[in-house]
Amino acid sequence: MNLQLLALPVTTPSTLIIRKVAPADLKEALTKGFNDFLPILDFLGKPLFTVLFSIIYSIICIFLLSTNMPLLFPLMSGFALVGPFVAIGFYEMSRRRELGLDTCWTHIFDLRHSPALPSILALGLVLLTLFLCWLVAAESLYAGLFGPSVPKTLNGLLTEVFTTSRGWILIIVGHAIGFVFALAVLSISVVSFPLLLDNNVGVAVAVLTSIRAVLANPFTMAIWGLIIAASLVAAFLFAFIGLAFVVPVFAHASWHLYRKAVQYDRPFVAYEMANEIRPQSPAIMR
Repeated sequence: MNLQLLALPVTTPSTLIIRKVAPADLKEALTKGFNDFLPILDFLGKPLFTVLFSIIYSIICIFLLSTNMPLLFPLMSGFALVGPFVAIGFYEMSRRRELGLDTCWTHIFDLRHSPALPSILALGLVLLTLFLCWLVAAESLYAGLFGPSVPKTLNGLLTEVFTTSRGWILIIVGHAIGFVFALAVLSISVVSFPLLLDNNVGVAVAVLTSIRAVLANPFTMAIWGLIIAASLVAAFLFAFIGLAFVVPVFAHASWHLYRKAVQYDRPFVAYEMANEIRPQSPAIMR
């Protein structure tokens, strides 16, 4: 495993061209993402990971509901902050399908041999840190407004939040803080994980490229973020099991959005630097 890829990118930002992405491209990416998801609807293989993850996530939320209810909403909404890292296996499935390779779900475990793994884990740690910071900020805001006491029932919590002035301050300020965290994560991760997986350019270049993509397409990326947020809300309303559908579809769609947004100005195969020759992908050859 080439640990130098963490600090020394094997290409430079100048070799990565950011293209304009229109709202119509989001529709196309979602369509392709759904088509990538269709072969796994038999629930016999590939969706197993997401179903198990949804169940585990549900158990965590139920546990918090019984022990620290004020953290329930921050935990639910905070899933979007770690989602890009959770979806890494689905990016790999889309990449393999694009290259005409076997897409058996067991190939997800091949990622442990990827030269990009240190970079992916490092960026995943950044998202996890932001997620924990969001939880701390949300808990501190609640404690600052309502004190250390916690309602004993969910109905008591909802009454406290929606029928008091302090509750509405919590809602408004909490959403403002959450927006800042969500914007930060969207900016640094919207194309960075697929880029690292496709051609391990190093964390710094991947993050910079992702930020460039957002700055070049602010309106389209804002729509993308809103679509993801609305879909996650819908998934949570279906007892969290909706995550088993939302996560893979948007993960596959994110791969295709990356293909739309990032192009190389010359043929380049980063994994050759790690003695692992991989086929040129169509987007790189264009």
